[in-house]
This record gives sequence, C-alpha cells and structure tokens, in this order.
Amino acid sequence: MPDDRPAAATHRLRIEPAGWELSAPAGLTLLQAARAAGIHLPRSCQNGSCRACRCRLLAGRVAYRVEWPGLSPEERASGEVLPCVAEPRSDVTLDVPGAHRVGGPGQEAWPD
Repeated sequence: MPDDRPAAATHRLRIEPAGWELSAPAGLTLLQAARAAGIHLPRSCQNGSCRACRCRLLAGRVAYRVEWPGLSPEERASGEVLPCVAEPRSDVTLDVPGAHRVGGPGQEAWPD
C-alpha cells in the first residue's frame, strides 16, 4: 500500500556487499537513485511486475509507488523489496550482489 507520509529531502542508500553509499533524493525510486550515482542494479520492466530487480532490504523503510508490487506478503515480510518502485522513507541498506558501477574501463555506456 502506498505510504502517504512526506519523504525527507534526501536519505542515504547503501548498496551491499559493495559498501557503496549514495544519496537517494525524495521523489526518486531506489533504482533511479542508484542509476543517478552510476550504479547499475539488475532491472527490466521498472514497474514492479517482472521482479528482475528484487533484492533484500537489510535496513530502513520504503514506500511503494504502486499499490501491489510484484511481491507476495511473505516475501515482503522476509525483507524482499523491488527497488524499481520503492522510494526510501528512511536511510536504506540493500543487499544487491549483482550491482556494479557503470562508466569504468570497458563500461562506457549503460547496459540495456
């Protein structure tokens, strides 16, 4: 269910196991914040239905842009999250083993 409480101007997003920390401005999803910082998270549809971006929320709170993201109640209760439709409501730590930086040697452009 969407969280109608106002978001703070900026929260911190930490990506594990890499240990990267970045800003997650209000109004951006976790996926958008990571991309703006040059970090590629696994993704596909970007609307919460394909589950390609699914990862584990280690700490923090999120609110979903869609009423029913593609997670079962059990998955949500166990800490699964969809960064493509989740906005931070506090500082957040995600476990995303497939995350990598973009723009380094041999990575000139964003992967499709």
